[in-house]
Amino acid sequence: MNKTEGGVTEGVTEETNERVTEGTTEGVTEEGVETEEGVETEGESGYNPVINPDDFVEIIDNPYFPLTPGTTFVYEGESEEETIRDEVFVTNETRTVMGVNTIVVRDRVFEDGELTEETFDWYAQDRDGNVWYFGEDSREYEDGKLISTEGSWEAGVDGAKPGILMEGNPQVGDTYRQEYLAGEAEDMAEVLSLNESVTVAYGSFEDCLKTKEWTPLEPGIEENKYYAAGTGPVLEMAVKGESERLELVDIITE
Repeated sequence: MNKTEGGVTEGVTEETNERVTEGTTEGVTEEGVETEEGVETEGESGYNPVINPDDFVEIIDNPYFPLTPGTTFVYEGESEEETIRDEVFVTNETRTVMGVNTIVVRDRVFEDGELTEETFDWYAQDRDGNVWYFGEDSREYEDGKLISTEGSWEAGVDGAKPGILMEGNPQVGDTYRQEYLAGEAEDMAEVLSLNESVTVAYGSFEDCLKTKEWTPLEPGIEENKYYAAGTGPVLEMAVKGESERLELVDIITE
C-alpha cells in the first residue's frame, strides 16, 4: 500500500546494505541481483529453504504479524473506482504442510459489497520468530459464482516452496521471498523503515515497520505496507500501478 497522506511520514532514508535473513537455518538465504524493480534471486536453484518441523512453535505471536485464533481484522479502502472491504479471520483450524502444523487464516475481499475473492492462507512461526507462508487455497468469484482457483499453491507440491511473510527481527535493507512457485507465486519484500508514524481509521501508531512488496511477475506493480507492533498490518498502499489503499478500521475478537 502506498500513501503520502493520512498521517504517514515519508522520506525515511533507506540503508543500502542488505542483511542475510536468518530464517530456519540453512538454505533460506539467496544471492540477489539488482533490477529496476528491486532485488531478485538468480533462479530457482538460489532459493531452497530448509524446513524442519521441530523448528516451529504452536502459536504466532510475532509483534508485527500476530495471529490469535478468533480474531478478525477489518480493512477498508478504494481501488480505482471500487470500494474494498477485506476481512481477515484467524480460524481455529490447522493444516499440516511439509510436516508443519500451520494456522488457517480466511481472507475475504469484497468489491462494492460483492465477494470477489476468498482465500485460506497457511502460516506458521519458527523458533526465531519468523512467520512462514506455506500456501493458500484461493477462490475468485464473479456474480456469486466461483470462476477460478488459479492462485492456489501448497509448499512441497509441484516445486512450490514456503517463504517468510514477516521476519522475527526485521532490519532495514533485508530482502526476502514471501512465497515461491516459479511463474505463479513469487512475492518478495524489502524492509524500508522501522520508525514510521501512521494514522488510520482504527488509530494512530508510532515506530511502524514499512516494507516494499512486489513480484517479478508483475513488474509494474509495487506496494508499501505498514505494520504496527502489537497490532499487525495497519495500512497498505500502491506506489506503482493502479491506485489502491486499504487501512485497518476494526479488530473484532470472539
